[in-house]
Amino acid sequence: MPYEPFQFKDASGKVVGFDVDIVDLAAKKLGVTQDIVDIDFAVIKSGAAMAAKKCDLAAAGMTITDERKQNIDFSVPYFDATQALLAKKGTGAKSLEDVKAKGLKLGAQASTTGLDYVKKKGFDPTEYADSPKELLALQSGQADVIVQDLPVVLTWLKKPEIAAKFELLTSLDTGEQYGIGLKKNADPVLLKTINDAITQAKADGTYDQIFMKWFGKKPGELG
Repeated sequence: MPYEPFQFKDASGKVVGFDVDIVDLAAKKLGVTQDIVDIDFAVIKSGAAMAAKKCDLAAAGMTITDERKQNIDFSVPYFDATQALLAKKGTGAKSLEDVKAKGLKLGAQASTTGLDYVKKKGFDPTEYADSPKELLALQSGQADVIVQDLPVVLTWLKKPEIAAKFELLTSLDTGEQYGIGLKKNADPVLLKTINDAITQAKADGTYDQIFMKWFGKKPGELG
């Protein structure tokens, strides 16, 4: 953390966000209180955090991939994700191709699908441990452009000091979906409860309400 608007601390220090609200749906079904532990993303996606019982599940804006499925089990998808490029104003770039052609410095968050995507496109970006460090690199000039999940970029751009100096170049439709991660061979009751909570919320309108709360738009209207 932070990975706003999915999970971050509000002014009172409480951890809030889209992922928190989604997990709360399952917690209520189980009659338990969600207890949030802040763990490095690489340790989550490898499955080590769940295997070591540091947590029961991981809600971390985490894209479902075949590689990650080798190490962890996933819930049904709960968010359709898109990557985006954020750059300082005036680069003249509109695409990844322009970033390459203009020789701009690209940054990415370590262990993420955004990093994997640009690497497959022939880039060798500077890697940053988390999204705040990645944004700081852009603000300090270490990077000219960064790749990050679109909702995170849109949330950053709501802040006047960021919108004044930086702009969204383009979104990259990578066809990604987020899932809740559990240890390999997960507890079937826990997995079913999470899946049922997500499915029910999408059916009864609760999901749309949570989505509007954190993104200000309906599902499918981001971008």
